[in-house]
Amino acid sequence: MKLNPLGRTDLRVTEICLGTMTWGSQNTEAEGHAQIDLALEAGLNFMDTAEIYAVPRSPQTSGRTEEIIGTWFNRTGKREQWILASKIAGGPVDFIRDNSRASAGTIRQAVDDSLRRLQTDYIDLYQIHWASRGSYNFEGSWTYAPHTQDTADVLDNIEDMLEGLGDLVKQGKIRHIGVSNETTWGIAQWLRIAGEKGLPRVASVQNEYNLTRRQFDLDMAELSHHEQVGLLAYSPLAGGLLTGKYQGGAVPPGSRADYQKSFWRYNEYSEAAVAAYLALAAEHGLNPVQMAIAFTLSRPFTTSSIIGATTTEQLALAIGAADVTLSPAVLGGIEAIHRRFPRPI
Repeated sequence: MKLNPLGRTDLRVTEICLGTMTWGSQNTEAEGHAQIDLALEAGLNFMDTAEIYAVPRSPQTSGRTEEIIGTWFNRTGKREQWILASKIAGGPVDFIRDNSRASAGTIRQAVDDSLRRLQTDYIDLYQIHWASRGSYNFEGSWTYAPHTQDTADVLDNIEDMLEGLGDLVKQGKIRHIGVSNETTWGIAQWLRIAGEKGLPRVASVQNEYNLTRRQFDLDMAELSHHEQVGLLAYSPLAGGLLTGKYQGGAVPPGSRADYQKSFWRYNEYSEAAVAAYLALAAEHGLNPVQMAIAFTLSRPFTTSSIIGATTTEQLALAIGAADVTLSPAVLGGIEAIHRRFPRPI
């Protein structure tokens, strides 16, 4: 399994990261533990979670995923074999900390709560799950309106969060910091303020990236290269869309669309785009799941691609993408399809 540097830190993470957000909702504790065992045996050293998991978020399930990871650490004693990432909810959530946004104070409380659930003394990478000012990086959301915001308030909030994170780094409760669902301007401000104030530097950004959602190819890729803020690509299968299982309006039992009773990605444009990618994979004798994940691994800005599964069979298939090298013909075919369908979801 290839190892990549995590930003400018001394950590090297596997190019595939174990996603966990179904543990505690779609998956039981035993199933979550089995996935950790399988991933570790396959050579992964990087696992990502969040205080708000499992999804869909709710008072009943949020925090449960961290608890499942914690019981695995406690049972096996193998905490040191994992580089562990977690996240604080960025904006207000009605059942978390009285609906407050991320700040120095709420970050301290969130970290302590996560450490308790995870049954560990430290978190290797602690991330802001989404920008506390809002975000247009979530699936299907194009309503974020930066022109309505007070720039001074946004910058004050970033500085406040950095100061809180800096205190936690000094205490040894977290080692490094990252952001998620962030923008080029936002990351630039995090970097600028950290540099001016001697505060922790952002090591990574966790944004969605897959064959059907490639905004990162533009200005984010430039920032990533010059500032060494690597992409932790989430949803490399576009929520399962790129497996082909939703084609023709199908809703397989136990799938995310079935579990959440909705699937916002599926439309006439996405179905046509997915059909083209499925045909390309078939033409070259590739599994479409592995082709999609291998594409994210082929990008120069990708530090790690985060894969999630509800079965160990699905997880093993996804991990196998690390052994797939896409030929120039396949990559050319992907670019041709992307030219036809630049924004299908």
